[in-house]
This record gives sequence, C-alpha cells and structure tokens, in this order.
Amino acid sequence: MLSALLVALREGVEAALVVGIVLVYLNRTGRRALTAAVWTGVALAAAASIAAALLLDRLHVSEDGFEGVVMLVAAALVVSMIVWMNRVARRLKKEIEERVEAYAQRTSRGAAWGVGFFVFLMVLREGAEMVLILRAVEFSSAGVQVWIGTALGIAIAIGVGLFFFQGTLRIPLHRFFAATSAILMVVAFQLTLTGLHEMSEAEWIWHSKAEMAYVGPIVRNEVFFFVVILGAAAVVVLREWFGSRAPAADANVNSAERRKREWEFRRQRRWSLAAAVLCALVVLSFAAEYVYARAMNAPAQARALAANGSQVRVPLAELTDASLHFYSAEVDSATIRFFVIHKTNGEYAAALDACQICGDVGYRQEGQNIICRNCGAVMNAPSIGMSGGCNPIPLQSRVEGTDVVVNLSALTKASSTIEH
Repeated sequence: MLSALLVALREGVEAALVVGIVLVYLNRTGRRALTAAVWTGVALAAAASIAAALLLDRLHVSEDGFEGVVMLVAAALVVSMIVWMNRVARRLKKEIEERVEAYAQRTSRGAAWGVGFFVFLMVLREGAEMVLILRAVEFSSAGVQVWIGTALGIAIAIGVGLFFFQGTLRIPLHRFFAATSAILMVVAFQLTLTGLHEMSEAEWIWHSKAEMAYVGPIVRNEVFFFVVILGAAAVVVLREWFGSRAPAADANVNSAERRKREWEFRRQRRWSLAAAVLCALVVLSFAAEYVYARAMNAPAQARALAANGSQVRVPLAELTDASLHFYSAEVDSATIRFFVIHKTNGEYAAALDACQICGDVGYRQEGQNIICRNCGAVMNAPSIGMSGGCNPIPLQSRVEGTDVVVNLSALTKASSTIEH
C-alpha cells in the first residue's frame, strides 16, 4: 500500500504542478476563458488513464515471466520519472508558460484546442506512468491495498496542489522532490528485484537455490520494503533536521516577526525529529516481527508411512479438509517427504515437499496459499499437481477404495529431479 501511495502521490503532485502553473499563468495574463479547456484536458487524461488501467486488468497478465517483464519496465519508468523531474524542475515553470503562451496566441478555438491538448498530454504522461507502475506493484501486493494506497496518494496530491497554489501551504518543492526521489528509488529497486525473481521462477533466466533463498523472501515479503521505505524516509527527515539552520538575524524584521520565525523553526525541528523517531520505531518493530516469524517457520511434522509392498497408502479419512497433510516414506534407505491434499474440486493430489528450484526445503500453508519455505513463492492450493518453477513436484497417485495410493517408484522418480 505504501509503495502505491508514494507512486500516486509523486505522479499526482507532478500533474497538479503542471495544471496549477497553466491555470495561474492564464489567470495572470487575462485568459481565464481558456480555463475550461484546461479542465477538459485534465478530465480526458484521467479518463484515458482509467481506461488504460481497465485494459491492463482485462489482459490478465499472470505468467511469472510476463509479470517480471512488466515490473522491469515499470522500474525503468520510475527511474526515468525521477531523472526527468530532477532535470527539468528548475525550468519547468518557464517551459510550460512559454508553451501555453504559444497556444494562447492563436484564435479563440485554436487556443482552447491547443491549451487543452497540451494539458491532456502532460497529465496523460503522468497517468499512464502511474497506471503501469501500479499494475506492477499490484503483482506483489494485495490488490485492495494498492487501490487504497493509490486513492490516498491522489487525494493528498490534489490537496498539496490546491493548498500550494492558494498560498496556504509553504512547501519547498526541491525538498519534496528530493525526498520522494530517494524513496522512489527503493520502489524501483523493489520492482527490479521482483521482476528478476519472477523471471527466474519462470525459468526464463538463470536461477539457483541460493538466489531464490535470499531474494525470494525479500520480494515476497512486502513488509520488508515497507520497512526499507520508512527507513529511507527517516534518513531524509534526519538529514533535514541536522541540516536545518536557525533563521538569521535581520535588522529589518521586528521582534514579533523574529520570535514567530524562531517558533516556526523550532516547531519544524520537533515535528521532523518526532517523524524520524516514529519511522525508526516502526522499522524496529517490523524487523523484530520478521525475525521472529522466520525463527518459527519450522517444517510441518510428517507422519511416517510403512510401505505396503511397492506402495504407500494414505487413508481418505485423514484428508477430509483442504489442508496439506505431510507424510514420509523410506525408499532405498532415504527418507522422502511428500504431502497429499483433498482439493476443493473434489480431487486428491500428491506432491513432494520439494520443488525443482529450491530443493527439499518444503512448503507451508496459509489458507488457500501454499508458500515455499525457501523463497516465499506463493501457489494456490487448487494448482497442486502442476509442474515447473517453484511448484511442488507432482507425484503420480490414485484413489483405491478408501486410500490414496502412491507407488514407491513414483517417489524415487520424482525425488531424482530435485536440485541439490
């Protein structure tokens, strides 16, 4: 949610700045009649961005490799957005005013079309970037949280734009963009790392058990990036706190105004310090929770099955729910772990407690999600039985009478595909 909020806030503020500069310039030059064209351009750009979001949603991009490509493209957009704004921020106002003046000097209808189309393109650029980046963020986050973060980010951006151009909000824009640029670089890093991980999981690029073990839990655990982003925010705030200087003495300022400036300076420092301390406390609490969760992530107990000839049998009476039931069997002096699940569609499926990428580290279950204990990859329970990537290695099994039957030869064959 925090990543979505930051992206929406940054893109929203950039769009608000463009619209605000155009409106202020038209008002200052006596061309208020063109204001309607500006808002028309904003509305059309917003509609086009929403249409793009709906189109991406209908495409149902779900393959790990394609998701990875989208994430890498989104990461590149985040970096380009940061570079573009930092490069043009100083002359952005002048360039916008010059373009608006060129359009406004045309005939009344041509001026309206020109200004409206200019605003449409500028706002659409931000909207299209936001849609694609948020789509990539949604792949590794809960969809509802992404929408909540996006709505909050856009609402705050609109508020910042309104208060800024009304003169009621004193915000140094260079500091705002510097802070958001530093934090958004973390988002870009997250998208890049997650994209590469998705492509590794799809076996589009090189992968290894070690890479999945270290990278997987990071990209699958959104709390990690939440902590990193908060940590980056704390660093930025502390830098401002240490770098701030008391207002210099000015002989032309009376004592009341001087006391007011000093009070505002002290208040700003107190709020900055409080924000940094709060961020640090949240980071520590999440870090402690993550370490505790990792320590408690022990393999599930597996019930040992005695071989009945060349097979092992699992009673159907033990498989009355949709949970993973773990078992082990001795085959050629080796203990092989596997599980059996009664899926919601009525079928029974068996699989090794291992995958071809991460080896025999095993899985745990959270609701309908089957999670790799090595890399954190999430599989849906009904998909058990599918092969490839980080999916559990499927076992040939069958239902005979009141048992699920697994041949020992099937265990041996499946076990031979594990990377050690």
